[in-house]
Amino acid sequence: MHSSIDRLLRKLRLRWEIPPDAAAALESVMQPPRRYARGEEMIAQFAKPNESTLMVAGVAGRLVTLEDGAEQVTALHIAGDFVDLHSLYLRRQDHSVVALDDCVVATAPHGPLAEVATNYPAWALAFGYLLAWDAAVHRRWIVMLGRQTARAAFAHLICELWTRNRDVGLAEGPAFDLPLTQVELANVLGLSTVHANRVVQSLRAEGLIRWRSARVEILDWDRLAALAQFDTAYLQH
Repeated sequence: MHSSIDRLLRKLRLRWEIPPDAAAALESVMQPPRRYARGEEMIAQFAKPNESTLMVAGVAGRLVTLEDGAEQVTALHIAGDFVDLHSLYLRRQDHSVVALDDCVVATAPHGPLAEVATNYPAWALAFGYLLAWDAAVHRRWIVMLGRQTARAAFAHLICELWTRNRDVGLAEGPAFDLPLTQVELANVLGLSTVHANRVVQSLRAEGLIRWRSARVEILDWDRLAALAQFDTAYLQH
């Protein structure tokens, strides 16, 4: 039986090892898995969580909703990601977290989680690393959305998600799961649904990707990465 923190440990091992006793300590404070159906809100915007949520399976998005109802997905999370580790330090959420696929999560109450960080220096460093890593991804998304064309931004998103899925053992060769609708993709890229669909079709027509149902296959990594100006440095490779 797999541990709820297996993917997290695999992600961290790209940087350093977590000692077995420290891994066991975190596992001991994780609550039994919860399931969320696609479209279900996992954490409400402006909520004050008393626990942090770790993705075990599925894809979730951080979502900011404006007063006029407009939405922007500001991050995508896969297995091995804490969607709100920052809630251990920040009192109030400025965004919601929504299941973009059928998801399984495990949660850790903030009190016991803080004790793990206090008693195991490896986790104190790892939590800091995860928060810094998260910030690096946000910085790259700002550049992606603010300075790149829509085609390049989508290409970058595909390159990033494939790399992140591979790092936690979820990519199969050049393919990985991306269960986004055209509306959700538009909310990630800050485009209209029509424009987002055109971007997808252009990359398909150029033979760069194949996207069937919820499965993306990269057909030409070199050309896709060149279009995206993709560099894995921000992912700590």
